[in-house]
Amino acid sequence: MAGRLTDEVYSAADARLAEADARVAALYPGEPAGRQPVHTVYVPASAYTGDLVAQWGKRASEVFASHGEGLADDDVRAKVRGKLSAEPIEDLRIDFEDGYGNPGDDVEDEAALSAGRTLAESVVEGTAPPFFGIRFKSFEKPTRRRGIRTLDLFLAGLLEKHPLPQGFVVTLPKVTAVEQVEAAAQVLGKLESAYGLAEGSLRFEVQIETPQSILSPDGTVAVARIVQAAAGRCSGLHYGTYDYSAGLGIGAAYQSMEHPAADFAKAFMQVAAAGTGVRLSDGSTNRLPIGDRDAVLAAWGEHSRLVRRSLERGFYQGWDLHPHQLPSRFAATYTFFREGFPAAATRLKDYAEKTSGGVLDEPATAQALAAYLSRGLDCGALDDDEVAQRTGVDRTTLDGYARRLV
Repeated sequence: MAGRLTDEVYSAADARLAEADARVAALYPGEPAGRQPVHTVYVPASAYTGDLVAQWGKRASEVFASHGEGLADDDVRAKVRGKLSAEPIEDLRIDFEDGYGNPGDDVEDEAALSAGRTLAESVVEGTAPPFFGIRFKSFEKPTRRRGIRTLDLFLAGLLEKHPLPQGFVVTLPKVTAVEQVEAAAQVLGKLESAYGLAEGSLRFEVQIETPQSILSPDGTVAVARIVQAAAGRCSGLHYGTYDYSAGLGIGAAYQSMEHPAADFAKAFMQVAAAGTGVRLSDGSTNRLPIGDRDAVLAAWGEHSRLVRRSLERGFYQGWDLHPHQLPSRFAATYTFFREGFPAAATRLKDYAEKTSGGVLDEPATAQALAAYLSRGLDCGALDDDEVAQRTGVDRTTLDGYARRLV
């Protein structure tokens, strides 16, 4: 049966929304392709060496061998042992900010240049993690020039003999005005020109660790404006547990990744980043698994619970500050994906085959199921063969579902 609207009505709607269509497409490109690390490890620049990844893996393996029998089931423990041996750190940030301090300009100049050279050598030798970069000092007035100079000198060392390596990203801390993000993006553009890099090749994560990075003075949502102020260079938003908590006046004993104030901030981060291609990371816990067996197990228990909590809330990355946190990071992450694997695989298989199962899933849910399985594969919790067998789809098709391409 013919409808009663003329083609002019359809054309008028298209014309009226053309600008909005283009804006939405530009601002919300969806989940980016490629792997997201499950953690970022922060180490002071003064402690960074070319064999740091191997050192951390050795220390983590030793404590896991001594105390890890109750941390997970046999299957997960075997996977954790392999991970600690082959790739103990997924993302490394060489810290020139809080973890480094202010040793003086001459010392920091030399440290920045040296760290850049060392990282370049480790990339060539194959001892660097898949993702890496530096955290420089903030763009607030007291530290702005120092932060820019450190980044400049670090790039000088990194690029002295080799091209910009894949997986490089920098971290902008302590944002107290959206304009600082705009300025950082402009500086990265100038650095690209100065070092002959491709436009847009330098990207940065923004740490959300001040009240001003959530709410602007005029009452608008600052974190959404931060994403746009980066002009396409923002790859992630990372929650800073302790700076943010202190900025709200929360006592040290109550500062935590699970404090209601933390959940409030992270909910804003999540909504602001949704669909933009900007990835999220939760923060850290400062309770370290060191000391006697009881102390290690208690700290692992808390860390595992917090990692699991973050994963359940859609934060698939966090910070680790000590080698002994690696076993609980990977054990909790692997357990999360392996426990949910059978149901997720069955639901995706039913969706792909249009089979009537116990749950009627829509395309958006199929996307979430596929993204969950892809993340499990990326981090090593799941294997390609078992996922293909349970879902009936290969990795290419799985990634297509995750990005709504099929």
